Amino acid sequence: MALDERSLFNTKPETRTGRYQCPRCKRTNDYSIRWMRHSKKGLPGGADAADRAKFAKLRDYLLRLDDEVTCKTCNKRFEIPSQHSLMFVDQLAGLPNDEELEREIEAAAGEGSQPAPPPPAPPTRKPSGWK
Repeated sequence: MALDERSLFNTKPETRTGRYQCPRCKRTNDYSIRWMRHSKKGLPGGADAADRAKFAKLRDYLLRLDDEVTCKTCNKRFEIPSQHSLMFVDQLAGLPNDEELEREIEAAAGEGSQPAPPPPAPPTRKPSGWK
């Protein structure tokens, strides 16, 4: 039996925010990005052992639909970096959100009230001179 993706996944549109920097004006803003969520269905009937093994390895994922956004400051369109066009849902669950991350950074900065040690001196070499 050939497994078709439409028979294995439910698709549902989703909107998530992303923070991107405009390459023209260098301002960072939050943008609303459209994604398609693919969540795993049950295994269709008539599947053999090989199909069951393949189905067990499948994971829920998000596929980005928008490739470009319009800058909120200069109104120029720019391309979204493509390294995050597909994301697995189980990887998103472990990521901290921006507010938690900022609180952790502030807490860590408040605890370290001791002055930082001076940077190490650069290595010195005997000048060889011009030949």
